[in-house]
Amino acid sequence: MYKISSFFSGAGGLDLGFQQSGFSIVYANEYDKDIWETYEKNHLSTPLDRRSITNVDSSEVPDCDGIIGGPPCQSWSEAGAQRGIKDDRGQLFYDFIRILKDKQPKFFLAENVSGMLHPKHSDALENIKNTFSEAGYDLFFKLLNAADYGVGQDRKRVIFIGFRKDLNINFTFPEPLTEKITLKDIIKDLDGKETPAMEKQKPNLNLSIPNHEYMIGGFSTMYMSRNRVRTWDQPSFTIQAGGRHAPIHPGVPVMKKSEKDKFLFAEGYDYRRLSVRECARIQGFPDDFTFYYKNVANGYKMIGNAVAVGFAKEIAKSILEHLEMKISYKTAL
Repeated sequence: MYKISSFFSGAGGLDLGFQQSGFSIVYANEYDKDIWETYEKNHLSTPLDRRSITNVDSSEVPDCDGIIGGPPCQSWSEAGAQRGIKDDRGQLFYDFIRILKDKQPKFFLAENVSGMLHPKHSDALENIKNTFSEAGYDLFFKLLNAADYGVGQDRKRVIFIGFRKDLNINFTFPEPLTEKITLKDIIKDLDGKETPAMEKQKPNLNLSIPNHEYMIGGFSTMYMSRNRVRTWDQPSFTIQAGGRHAPIHPGVPVMKKSEKDKFLFAEGYDYRRLSVRECARIQGFPDDFTFYYKNVANGYKMIGNAVAVGFAKEIAKSILEHLEMKISYKTAL
């Protein structure tokens, strides 16, 4: 079984997808203390290093066949300031490469938001690509939509995959799946069992379905500037790292435009945000994966920052196939 070291692990969506494809996660690294309990209680066989990657010496990372991770994406986000590599969080990309260069595993995978491809980041992107090459890897990268890979949401992400140059692997990204997943497929059975969060977004202590609670409170003018409702027969909007921005549950009419940058809810209906559990389902987390938090907002944050599990699984399967083909070819020789 191929061994994986995971960085910027978060709740472990990427890790879980790789595990479901047959990989073993032998090391994980996550600095956010609000995530530690969730990761450790759901990944019992994986030791979690709680330090910042900047303080991790390469010698402390176990030998492995692959290194995976999603370096913080806020500095690249289209909704953010787009400081990119000049931001301290953007610099963490280089710590990821530092460890990669020293450990020299067979492959790596790095995931980031589509904002990374913005023209203003072109120089930084070329720098990162060159650094991967100088670290000894043939690089393959592509903008993919998780909705094409068994995930019930539109979620565009840049995927960097590299194979050590001596392996001579010409990687091909997996073809989109023909079957599309809808909200009805994912969350319809949860309908009517949800519970609102407590005052000040405190979690409920007694839920019939773990994490099936939704953030309460009003909606900002920015939120109301476009439709936030997808129908049962559609995939979800992107699950973001914030409850205030969670999509509306599909059991109500789509919002209607009243004027420029202003949409309205239909009268006579109860519009609510998707629950933490519904967002988790859309991101591909199984129901026995429990999220631990003292504020419901942190549940949404963990889930929205994760890599969609099914998406990770399909990419991991493709990586595994390429590795196995190379081994089979060398054995035949």
